[in-house]
Amino acid sequence: ASMSLLACSPLVAACVGGALGLLVPQVALRDAIQRRELRIQRELPTYLDVLTLAVESGCSLVAAVAIATDKAQDGPLRRAFERFLAELRGGRSRADALQSLDEWVALPAMTSLVGALLQAERTGARLGDVLRAQSTQRTNERFARAEKLAMQAPVKMLGPLILCIFPCTFLIIGFPIGMKLTEAF
Repeated sequence: ASMSLLACSPLVAACVGGALGLLVPQVALRDAIQRRELRIQRELPTYLDVLTLAVESGCSLVAAVAIATDKAQDGPLRRAFERFLAELRGGRSRADALQSLDEWVALPAMTSLVGALLQAERTGARLGDVLRAQSTQRTNERFARAEKLAMQAPVKMLGPLILCIFPCTFLIIGFPIGMKLTEAF
């Protein structure tokens, strides 16, 4: 019986290794994508504020994006805007470069921003007003996400409280009571 178990173990190990070999990269990639999206969502309101200030002070959209990317830390949003600028320098139209930016970032917030910028370009609306509205909306979304996480915190703390802190508290409170009861009997 032990020989058949030993004969199966390489097969079992190969199956387990194969399953892990398939799952681990997928989980790692999914986590990396989520971290990238979260960082973009966190940085976008600040970028929009800088773009708004630059556009309202008289810069064009392209110059405002160049200013924002120069002042920003390295990250996925900065690289996306640098790619946008590179495409413009390469001869693409602003509308095509904006569409490419939207496809590369692939977040609803960026889709909304690109749609608003393209609409403003078509209708001749002021870019400053459009960017300010987008910035306000993204900031409100960021606060809503923070409030949601804050509301989830007590629920997430309940498990460690029940498993770790409450038993220790009951031991500390119960030990003297138990000692008094053993002395009484």
